[in-house]
Amino acid sequence: MAMAALRREGRRFAPLIAPRPITAVRSSPIVPTHEDEGPIGVRYISTQVVRNRMKSVKNIQKITKAMKMVAASKLRAVQTKAENSRGLWQPFTALLGDLPSVDVKKNVVVTISSDKGLCGGINSTSVKISKGIYKLNSGPEKETKYVILGEKAKAQLVRDSKKDIELIITELQKNPLSYTQVSVLADEILKNVEYDALRIVFNKFHSVVSFVPTVSTVLSPEIVERESESGGKLGELDSYEVEGGETKGEILQNLAEFQFSCVMFNAVLENACSEQGARMSAMDSSSRNAGDMLDRLTLTYNRTRQASITTELIEIISGASALEG
Repeated sequence: MAMAALRREGRRFAPLIAPRPITAVRSSPIVPTHEDEGPIGVRYISTQVVRNRMKSVKNIQKITKAMKMVAASKLRAVQTKAENSRGLWQPFTALLGDLPSVDVKKNVVVTISSDKGLCGGINSTSVKISKGIYKLNSGPEKETKYVILGEKAKAQLVRDSKKDIELIITELQKNPLSYTQVSVLADEILKNVEYDALRIVFNKFHSVVSFVPTVSTVLSPEIVERESESGGKLGELDSYEVEGGETKGEILQNLAEFQFSCVMFNAVLENACSEQGARMSAMDSSSRNAGDMLDRLTLTYNRTRQASITTELIEIISGASALEG
């Protein structure tokens, strides 16, 4: 009965297909041969190609999931430090103020970025804001320089602003971040640049999926004294009286240096949190995309395999019908 059914099916499909020569050995399991071609010149993809592609996508998905877990672990460690560091610079902002719109001649833009990629667009955002600040503070009698922290900002700014880069610092997060490490870097920056205003560009961490590009301004002692004498808004500095042997200029010098190191410490930690949060989001999206691609490849593989089986059955039935006839 089974052979009779196969013969009946063969008679039904025989007019729709053209006879093809049967080759004994396929040339390669990966390169589609004559057997992979359907009727009327249609070519089917090789199942071996799809299997190899599925295997590579699975491996990529494993890597992205592992990177997400590593980023989550690093984020928990840095987030506590970042939240504690906010108490360092906030008193200075209340005392000396934060004047992003102050007009000075010598500006230094400190751009903080990451050393590694795969973390979304946080580095591109910092670079764009840094370039915007550079344009706003450019003029015939003004001078603006860059200080770069991180490989990613370096790679972007070196291309078109190489002559304006004063200092480059990389591999900042090679060791766990500490105030001692950042204060040494801040002292190095103050020794190598002349400034009236330091404008620190970084990404402030809000949540895993949210970070805000932020600019903090640290003024030189001379500009702070000038703004104070001219009636500028400088927080609560004027409400205090200076006592002791130190002059007001010396106190402002010490305050400015300590303020810069505290703001830098907080900015580096906030940017590190934003980097790990953005990397978590990017790796999560990559894992989901790999899963979707794997579903599509599985469907393609099943369709290809079924089409191949159907074609072979039709060829067997056609051969049996031809022998009968």
